[in-house]
Amino acid sequence: MSERVCVLGAGSWGTALAHVLTRNGHRVTAWARRAAVAEEINTRHQNTRYLPEIGLAPFRATADMTEALTDATVLVCVVPSHVVREVLEQARPRLEGGILLVSASKGIEVGTDLRMSEVFAEVLEGREAERPVVLSGPSFAEELARGLPTACAAASRSPTNREHVQRLFQNEHLRIYTLADVIGTELGGSLKNVIALAAGISDGLRLGNNARAALITRGLAEIIRLATRLGAEEHTLAGLAGIGDLILTCTGDLSRNRTVGLAIGSGRALDEVLAGMHNVVEGIRTTRAAVELAERHDVELPIANAVHSILYDGVAPSEALARLMARDPKPERWS
Repeated sequence: MSERVCVLGAGSWGTALAHVLTRNGHRVTAWARRAAVAEEINTRHQNTRYLPEIGLAPFRATADMTEALTDATVLVCVVPSHVVREVLEQARPRLEGGILLVSASKGIEVGTDLRMSEVFAEVLEGREAERPVVLSGPSFAEELARGLPTACAAASRSPTNREHVQRLFQNEHLRIYTLADVIGTELGGSLKNVIALAAGISDGLRLGNNARAALITRGLAEIIRLATRLGAEEHTLAGLAGIGDLILTCTGDLSRNRTVGLAIGSGRALDEVLAGMHNVVEGIRTTRAAVELAERHDVELPIANAVHSILYDGVAPSEALARLMARDPKPERWS
């Protein structure tokens, strides 16, 4: 059954999802902040700023929020996490009753330490607290848009809603698996970006494969410690939204967070690296939010703290590494 879908955000991931939904037979309108991006999508079926060299299915794009949301039965929010609140507040007066909400933005809101579904609930005054479906998992936008095999997770406390999203997105190239653990899915998708920065820094320092494997494994332990303290189910972090997304982001050449980490580890300044990028690097803000969240809940995150010291305190990567390695011995699991 064809649906009318509004995709909020025309960056790489939003464009890829709009492309997939259109190919699945749905009527899609993507909202873009930049009118020039919308115009290029409409006239050339391309988004060369965010997803170059990909021919797009013929979906509609607009910079007009009202036009984007008109008659929509599904809203997919794919804007960067730090503007989710602002964009939802713009969309709220135009939302029709009964619209299905999907969050595909990965991050934690700095200042409030809220997950994206919690931002949804707060902006919408709690009316939709049980309804959003979180879409996450190991998925580079370019590979998905090219039709390469991809698997993602759709999490919601509502079985009806998560199965609805599964039917909406799944096709011969994309498999969607459902689960109920929204907390674990969101935190896995957010915190893996912090560990990917660390893995990139390690590779930039040429520390080797052993170091990268250790960072991924101990990074997963940090994610599990914090996520389960906040109510997540540990087995979620062993799935697509946890270890799957973590491995991809820490090792894949298309990972923006790993790329930035590589540059920092190679001696480049963060501001210089970011100046040459169009896409948002979520791990930078998420590192700050993760450290704040961990301090609030008395959870130890050594790797996240090391990344924070590099990004925000001017600590040299080599010094941050030395501090990590000099920590007191620990059992492999502790709470």
